[in-house]
Amino acid sequence: MRWLLLVLLALLGLFQYQLWFGEGGLSQNTVLKDKAEQQAQENRRLEERNQGLTDAVTGLRDGLEGIEERARYDLGMVREGETFYMVIEADKQP
Repeated sequence: MRWLLLVLLALLGLFQYQLWFGEGGLSQNTVLKDKAEQQAQENRRLEERNQGLTDAVTGLRDGLEGIEERARYDLGMVREGETFYMVIEADKQP
């Protein structure tokens, strides 16, 4: 009877070890949940970036305002009849 009790306790200990530390156990489950949350955050960030890029492409493809804005900002272009002023601030030295 005593041997049976020892064998059952050993099996219980083995199963508990497997549950807590074995492959697919609770510790690995916690690590995988953390990784999944990090990946979900990264996916949300990339979806926002993709939406911004999609909006920019749509604006450039569909309207001249987007193209004009890009030309003004990136290339420094001005319209005919406009006067371009560049303000350069002097270095502030003591």
